[in-house]
Amino acid sequence: MKWYLYIVKCSDESLYTGITLDIKRRINQHNAKKGAKSLIWKLPVVLMYNEEHVDHRSAAKREIEIKSWKRERKLKLIGAK
Repeated sequence: MKWYLYIVKCSDESLYTGITLDIKRRINQHNAKKGAKSLIWKLPVVLMYNEEHVDHRSAAKREIEIKSWKRERKLKLIGAK
């Protein structure tokens, strides 16, 4: 089963990183206020980046890694300026 790491840009320009089995469903959940509670006041979100992983463990490790990065490094990863 493939897992995905994703980064979304929130309405306040902040970035949120998460993992999921289905990116489209997860973005829809976030925008319907059924996703992460920390995003409720930052909607809508827009998908900026995603990576495919072979399992939950590798996706979760990558999520932890990226969440430790400063904003500038995340922006470089997603190709934003």
